[in-house]
Amino acid sequence: MREEMSKDDDRSPPLDLRGADIAESSSKTRNCAGITGSGSGTGTNPMEFQAPYPDQVLENVLENVLQFLTSRRDRNAASLVCKSWFRVEALTRSELFIGNCYSVSPKRATARFARIRAVSIKGRPRFADFNLMPPGWGAHFAPWVSAMTTAYPWLEKVYLKRMSVTDEDLVVLARSFPSFKELVLVCCDGFGTSGLSVVASKCRQLRVLDLIESEVSDDELDWIGSFPESGTTCLESLIFDCVECPINFEALERLVARSPYLKKLRLNRFVSIGQLYRLMIRAPQLTHLGTGSFNLAEGVGQNDQELDYVSAFAACKSLVCLSGFREISPDYLSAIYAVCANLTSLNLSYASINADQLKIVIFQCHKLQTFWVLDSICDEGLQAVAATCKDLRELRVFPIDAREDSEGPVSDVGIQAIAEGCRKLQSILYFCQRMTNAAVIAMSINCPDLEVFRLCIMGRHRPDHVTGEPMDEGFGAIVKNCKKLTRLAISGLLTDRAFSYIGKYGKLVRTLSVAFAGDSDMGLKYLLEGCSKLQKLEIRDSPFGDAALRSGLHHYYNMRFLWMSSCRLSPQGCQEIARALPRLVVEVIRDDGEGMTAESELHMDDTVDILYMYRSLEGPRENAPKFVTILQ
Repeated sequence: MREEMSKDDDRSPPLDLRGADIAESSSKTRNCAGITGSGSGTGTNPMEFQAPYPDQVLENVLENVLQFLTSRRDRNAASLVCKSWFRVEALTRSELFIGNCYSVSPKRATARFARIRAVSIKGRPRFADFNLMPPGWGAHFAPWVSAMTTAYPWLEKVYLKRMSVTDEDLVVLARSFPSFKELVLVCCDGFGTSGLSVVASKCRQLRVLDLIESEVSDDELDWIGSFPESGTTCLESLIFDCVECPINFEALERLVARSPYLKKLRLNRFVSIGQLYRLMIRAPQLTHLGTGSFNLAEGVGQNDQELDYVSAFAACKSLVCLSGFREISPDYLSAIYAVCANLTSLNLSYASINADQLKIVIFQCHKLQTFWVLDSICDEGLQAVAATCKDLRELRVFPIDAREDSEGPVSDVGIQAIAEGCRKLQSILYFCQRMTNAAVIAMSINCPDLEVFRLCIMGRHRPDHVTGEPMDEGFGAIVKNCKKLTRLAISGLLTDRAFSYIGKYGKLVRTLSVAFAGDSDMGLKYLLEGCSKLQKLEIRDSPFGDAALRSGLHHYYNMRFLWMSSCRLSPQGCQEIARALPRLVVEVIRDDGEGMTAESELHMDDTVDILYMYRSLEGPRENAPKFVTILQ
């Protein structure tokens, strides 16, 4: 965790060394260098040239050099060199990334970094997306936006993921930053159309408003109509496909018409294909388009049925990314044929289409690099993808029916075809019911550039469906042959041997997800002792207990978090970790909404429902709900 957390390290300089003082010393140095008087060297002339201190010269040079350092990891490494580098790196950083909103306090972060213009904050762990965490856990944006109003008056960008954001937070955001330009909310909740309305009306320089997989409440307020009606806008991206309420289409149409810089537009399911046509002819410059429902509105007239949708798509000559199709009518699918040849990204993960319908589209998408789709396309559809999309880099196949006992329409046949046909593949997420070691091994050999491999075999402890053997050798081949692998998700029938392979060969793995896998505590021990770069570890429904947990004592300070749910942990075992690592926050979460008392911890024989551990510079948070017990 050192690389991620170095920007929030305990070695932060005192407040009197930040911002103004460093700027003042730099200004003095530059002023001295600009004085050319001849001076006698007696020191009586107040304008006499004085050589700057060596550390001032170094900091001036560093400030100019570090401006060109954009990678977070590179900057974190630079800040660890010495105190001077630590100080200058903080002064030259314009973007702040917080991987865990509880790893550092807003006060500490804003005290160290004084010149921030873009902030990215992540909140709840990823397993919260699968209803594995009770609602109301935390990750509130309020303390962050409150601190930023005074610390960062020139803030321009905010990116939030899995955070609780209220309408009041959005009001503060909109009214506090006159230069605010970009707001991206991913998997966030707690706000509604009233908050969006204030952002739309107050942020006159807004370029990006992206709402992605967030829960937005319907306050029966016309937020689209709140954008200023006069003059052209600065909008470059408007994404609201997750908003589950009707919008004022006439206001949207006017907004699109006066947004000449608009490149990305993703519509919700309340926008019909007839309305989509009207937007497209007003914005032929679009590069990314989310189509909305891609169906006729109820009670539509004959005019919408006869619109030339093919010509509307053909006019969008810059279109490279297409998504949406939430209530698709296959009769209109032919309208997108005109743009298929230029597409590099196609997202059909909401479109229930079959293999025959897909093949007509996919055979025209020779440039495709990113493809998301439902498993309704079957193995036959994936074979068409493999035969056509030779430049494919990312594939995601989602289930139409996620029940464990369902008969999934994709299998090892589909992944084998992709392995043989798409050899540039770098990332795959694949949900299926049946898999073989042979297919996974084929992918490891044919796709050596894989960085992300996430195979989700639905149904617990499912073996190779041909041989009946565990899936150990398949996942072992992935970590052996894919030398660039940084993210891995494993499932199916797996023994400790699979974990030994990962610990031995997965030296670059940073994110690992485990579900329904393993024989004993040795499995987790292999991971924690072997995967030295491991940052994020998520485990559910696996047979790992206290001994396995203790095996990672040497590594937990270097990780961003560890999540374990429905395993074999005891409160006492978790308490041992908390006492051994006092800078680690150890949260025991009960999914029944009841908290544990200090007395009950000592006598409980039950297992822990959820363990969530993370490093924090601030210690335990004070606003934990009653179903969270923080062990110390």
